[in-house]
Amino acid sequence: MQLKALFEAVAQALDGPLDIEGHGREALLRAEPPDAVTNGNTALPASVLEQMQAPGAHPVCALIAKTPLPWAPPGTSSDPKYIADSLAKVHVELLGPGGLVKSDQVRLGLYGMLPNAEYGIRTHPAEEIYVMLAGEVDWIRGDNPYQSHGPNERSYHPSMLPHATRTTDKAFMSIYIWHGDISTENYVYSG
Repeated sequence: MQLKALFEAVAQALDGPLDIEGHGREALLRAEPPDAVTNGNTALPASVLEQMQAPGAHPVCALIAKTPLPWAPPGTSSDPKYIADSLAKVHVELLGPGGLVKSDQVRLGLYGMLPNAEYGIRTHPAEEIYVMLAGEVDWIRGDNPYQSHGPNERSYHPSMLPHATRTTDKAFMSIYIWHGDISTENYVYSG
């Protein structure tokens, strides 16, 4: 029942006004996760846990921190620059083609970055949203300059909008959702 409780708590955190959060919330509540993940579980880095335990972090962070999950860098692209830049990321796909629960309708998971890291410009056909849970992260969206985001803020990316992420002295943790064309076939990482 540990993963079911996590799915329900993450669904409750998706309380924003955009349809994409509603799609994610509904998919999580319909999902039938296994009781627990038994293979590949890894610990979150101390810098990420520190932000998840800091004042102002979203309450779901406490449940995320104590749930054994297979944290790893994401594998969205085989581009060597993407792979190198992903070493500073932690990720677990809860729902999706490679998720703990298989879905071809949505990709939804937990995603964070270590301090002083960058995830460069990328585009993809899926619309996407990040719901920040803990820490701080800067986002570029389109031609706009970086803007800082903290807990309970969102960064929404319509299909094919160039966007990028960076951290400074703090790590961050978030929920991400991809909706629409969730394949990675046309994902482009420019770095």
